[in-house]
Amino acid sequence: MSTPPRDPHFPVAHLRPPRNWINDPNGLVFHDGHYHVCYQYNPHGANHANMHWGHFRSPDLLTWEPLPAALSPTPGGVDADGCFSGNAVSDGERLVAFYSAHREDRSFQHQPVTYATSHDGGLTFRPRGELVVPAWPESCTMYRDPYVWQDGDGWRMLVGAALADGRGAALLYDSPDLENWTYRGPFATRHPEPLGGTDLHTGEGWECPQYLPAADGRGALLFSTWTEPTGPQHVAALIGEEHDGHFKAGSAVPVDHGPDCYAPALLRAPGGRWLLWGWSWEARDEAWAVADGWAGLLTLPREVHVDDDGTLRQQPATELLALRGEHVIHTEGVTDGPVDLGSVGRAFDLTARLEPTGNAGLRLLTTPDGSEYLDVRLDVDAGELVVDRDHASLDSRARGGSYRMPCPVGRPVDVRVVVDHSIAEIFLTTTGQVLTLRFYPTGQSPWRLQARTAPGTRLGYAVDAWELHQLVIKEPSTSAAQPAPASP
Repeated sequence: MSTPPRDPHFPVAHLRPPRNWINDPNGLVFHDGHYHVCYQYNPHGANHANMHWGHFRSPDLLTWEPLPAALSPTPGGVDADGCFSGNAVSDGERLVAFYSAHREDRSFQHQPVTYATSHDGGLTFRPRGELVVPAWPESCTMYRDPYVWQDGDGWRMLVGAALADGRGAALLYDSPDLENWTYRGPFATRHPEPLGGTDLHTGEGWECPQYLPAADGRGALLFSTWTEPTGPQHVAALIGEEHDGHFKAGSAVPVDHGPDCYAPALLRAPGGRWLLWGWSWEARDEAWAVADGWAGLLTLPREVHVDDDGTLRQQPATELLALRGEHVIHTEGVTDGPVDLGSVGRAFDLTARLEPTGNAGLRLLTTPDGSEYLDVRLDVDAGELVVDRDHASLDSRARGGSYRMPCPVGRPVDVRVVVDHSIAEIFLTTTGQVLTLRFYPTGQSPWRLQARTAPGTRLGYAVDAWELHQLVIKEPSTSAAQPAPASP
């Protein structure tokens, strides 16, 4: 599968098709020895329209095989105007993909639930052709995005919603057979409330609810916050426990502290491990993305769990260590001013231990004169890690902004930063938190890494960086070709 030639912003280690629009990850499931990852996909352009489910599968998270589009709108059918978001389950020898059926003559904010079934490992799916949950509760002003999981001998489903009284909600259904569903009421609801001490809030509606059941302690309900008229906002989680069909939790917390991660989806992997992918949208003018012929990508797969202290912790999937190539930086020391640490390419994986006496951090310089840079620094006074992209692109069509996540002070701070051309995922290893953002450097390789300090501050550092190998994307066979993409 070839990528657009010489596009300096196209990723190599993040999953997406070679062209056109993608958004939400869908249908994440482990089945018959393969991880299946689907995604919202427009096969005909780099804008949000004509929603299909694109489809990859992999035995190891490193080598990916493009499969035919899993779902396509049926002319005149219940999903005539789009196969919107949902998930998939492995049921014996079959895969069952539940999704939001969109028809513009129904309601743009209401997409009832239907499904499609595969008996050949995901090569082909046969749509049910009718709605499996044809109506929504009268109190819903928004309704979409089923999430189905097995619970004992039966099945359960959450659907994202907005209620007429202003609450966001995840609605609960159950079924003995994946076919006949009974509505049990709201699983969780909230009026808009502040999100983890930020100026964000939990939204008027919840999209893409995902449930991470408790193993021994607390579980997590993840949802993407939606507010009229702006639409998608951020990603939140409730950490708590289920009691009699209701999820009891404390205050909502951010799932990702960055501006460019939305609609994350869970995959229950072998061995009790849970993986999460999110959609990282573009942070540049739409016309620029359309001209380049592609928009959106999926985040790295992340291992996710609720820790004993009740925090949601994330880290890159262990398999991704195999993508590390040449060890280009290995250095440690103490500095009280700017110091060059070495050069990196446009895709790299970095770990750092930072021990500052005041405000200090790392700077990725992407032009020779240092006028273009991305900052990752510690604000000791505020107790936060700050990622600043205000100077990360000399192209005025790219968005700026400075973003923060809580960071403990008074002890060493461990971070892992994965940069892949136009995306940076910053994992605060110390706490398990993560911040995702997009940036669009104009400078050519090699880029340089610096350690920097505020006046009067000393920084102890130990930094390692590796070049990042590409994912292996197999060429699709004639029988497994995706719809022919339009020329960019």
